[in-house]
Amino acid sequence: MWSRMFAFNPDQKMMKNLRVATAQFENRSGDKAYNLNKIASLTAQAAAQGAEAIAFHECSITGYSFARKLDKEQLVGISEPVPDGPSVGRLRDIASAHNMLILAGLFERGEGDTVYKSYVAISPDGLIAKYHKLHPFIHPHITPGEGYCVFEWKGWKCGILICYDNNIIENVRATKLLGADVIFMPHVTMCTPSRRPGAGFVDPKLWYHREEDPTTLRMEFDGLKGRAWLMKWLPARAYDNAIFAVFSNPIGMDDDQLKNGCSMIIDPFGDILTECRKLDDDVALATLTPDKLERAGGNRYIKARRPELYKEIIGRDHKAEQKVAWLNKS
Repeated sequence: MWSRMFAFNPDQKMMKNLRVATAQFENRSGDKAYNLNKIASLTAQAAAQGAEAIAFHECSITGYSFARKLDKEQLVGISEPVPDGPSVGRLRDIASAHNMLILAGLFERGEGDTVYKSYVAISPDGLIAKYHKLHPFIHPHITPGEGYCVFEWKGWKCGILICYDNNIIENVRATKLLGADVIFMPHVTMCTPSRRPGAGFVDPKLWYHREEDPTTLRMEFDGLKGRAWLMKWLPARAYDNAIFAVFSNPIGMDDDQLKNGCSMIIDPFGDILTECRKLDDDVALATLTPDKLERAGGNRYIKARRPELYKEIIGRDHKAEQKVAWLNKS
């Protein structure tokens, strides 16, 4: 965890292009062995295409939505210590086999059976970064994180923000101000109810009949229940902060909820560089180039800031509110 502020990466002119992959797959709830095998397979695919890093979705190792149904003892039971647990060990083996960085999520067990929603960055040498979700709400016994995370890979400064953390715009700006030029944004999102127009669940029957009727499913996935909503805000996070945003999201059934994938990488201009578009497990790769970090409009906006005008406003105390109505269909 990081607390000190530092200037933007002074070595940008020395940075080399970075080849990054984002992935999507249909995980199985609580089946770590199956999910890790999927991670291994997709990592091998990305490595064959020259990827130097690959990102998977939130709780990609354990599954996500099913956790809302667990009691505390069951939640603790599926969690693991980090980095000493078996899942991180398996990730290290996969990373070593392909000489690349793997980012994936799980429930982490801390001291006194404290549970965190954790996302880890594992290199062939082991753990190089760990982040705890700041705004968890899938289960009342998950402890929120207390800080940001910035780490280095291949000369690039990278940050992590999990799902809802990215909807709090201050978190993205803070991670950028801590030096991040790439922010990994693992999610389990879209196709859930909300007060916004057009939101809602997608019927699982469409997934099971996707081969004979892909058109109807794609319309649901790409409409306001899914991708059209994502496009309202995700490119803005990259554009306003002059970052590469690496978004990852599952596809298929996550417990009883259908998710639409759309894992993608967005550049500092807010443009989509690559996107998973299969109605299936998939990887998509993009080359990150450091020249865009300097040329992006967001770089100028950040340099033009006048924090003395709003630091007291942004830092003002308020009562935080989190609602979980979308988690259950009833």
